[in-house]
Amino acid sequence: MALADDSGYESVICVKPEVHVYKIPPRATNRGYRAADWKLDEPAWTGRMKIISIGKLVYIRLQDKNSGELFAQAPVEQYPGCAVEAVTDSSRYFVVRIEDGSGRHAFIGLGFSDRGDSFDFNVALQDHFKWVKQEGELAKEEASQSKAPKLDLGFKEGQTIKISIGNIKKKDPGTKPRPMGSGLLPPPMAKGAVHVPPPGGQQAPPSAQSKTAPLLDFGGPVPAAPPLADMWGDFTAAGASSSQDTAKGWVQF
Repeated sequence: MALADDSGYESVICVKPEVHVYKIPPRATNRGYRAADWKLDEPAWTGRMKIISIGKLVYIRLQDKNSGELFAQAPVEQYPGCAVEAVTDSSRYFVVRIEDGSGRHAFIGLGFSDRGDSFDFNVALQDHFKWVKQEGELAKEEASQSKAPKLDLGFKEGQTIKISIGNIKKKDPGTKPRPMGSGLLPPPMAKGAVHVPPPGGQQAPPSAQSKTAPLLDFGGPVPAAPPLADMWGDFTAAGASSSQDTAKGWVQF
């Protein structure tokens, strides 16, 4: 695997100021590596570690603390995998496969003095490849959707559609609007007259209203009242013995 392409965009995902590198013996069994087999008190190199991501790949770079010169680099395509492997007897030590860019590779031991630094190292790798997995699943889903036939919902040439909206009755343009209210209107009243409707609220026919004089007419002269004697004349004739009051139109009971 080639070294990182300097023209690519690099994203730093983890930096640790101090890490230790150990020379490790060949693996004795298939059970994994043990840090107890290393000379932990005699590291072969101590420096700074930086983890960067370029696309889907991750690169573990070991650099000098002062000058920043590259000591070794380990490209990682997946985690967990053969590029980075945890030891079986400690959480602070890992076996890392480094490459020089010419096809040669070697396995070294990588250790952290603080347990929190080893935890950050582990989480940084896990989070990156979790993101890579999600991106791959999303790309597959988009590819499957693009291959599926698209549903054409457009109208073809000459195609029409009919829409029925409820039970709406169409209004006849020849019909005239009905007037509000019902019944016949009374004829116009004479000037100065007050019309009083007959008892029961029934309206007299137009012909009878036209011939009947208004009951009250405030416009003409008021007729003179009949003499008082004529109003009580019948009572005067009916009385056998009439007094002086009878002649004046008063009746005594």
